[in-house]
This record gives sequence, C-alpha cells and structure tokens, in this order.
Amino acid sequence: MSVSNRAHLRIRIQLLDDDSNPTGFPITVVGREYWILRKLVDAGEAGVSSLENIGPRVAHYVFKLRGYGLAIETIIEKHGGAYPGHHARYRLHSKLLVLDEAGRLAA
Repeated sequence: MSVSNRAHLRIRIQLLDDDSNPTGFPITVVGREYWILRKLVDAGEAGVSSLENIGPRVAHYVFKLRGYGLAIETIIEKHGGAYPGHHARYRLHSKLLVLDEAGRLAA
C-alpha cells in the first residue's frame, strides 16, 4: 500500500450519548486509527486482541482513539503456547454513528 492510499482510509463519526443524541463535534479518524476503529466496530462484544493482530501497535492506536473521547475497555487475557504470558483485548463501549467512510478495508 502506498502512502497516498493510506491517506484515503478514513472514517467520520459522531459520538452519541445514551439517548442516541450527538455529543460534541464529528470526528474524522484516518490511517491506522481508522483501521483499529473499524476492527473494534466490526468485532462488537468479542473485541479486538493484540494477539490476533500481531504487528501493528494496537495499544498505541487504541490510546490515540481514547484521546478523541472514545470509551474503550482493556481486558487482560492469559495465553499459553511457546511464549506464554498475557495480552490485551479491547472492547469499544462508545455509541457512535458513522457519518462517512472512505476506503473500507477488505475482510
């Protein structure tokens, strides 16, 4: 993927309160932040695991999304295997409305 293509991956969202009323201004998220937000939205209650997405800095992109005001839960899970330890799973709790999306990722 070239640099110019990455810039076209974007989503514009509106955060909603518990009554589905807009809160604040719309937010535009691009690049890897778009990628992880799309993953979180698609995953729903299952959440997104850093173990399932080895390579990208999932925790960093979640940190950046939290800076926009999104409520994202971190759940620590243990794993076995050749390198036992723990990893994080992230679950989106913010209610949001997708206003516009460009460059949706292939499944």
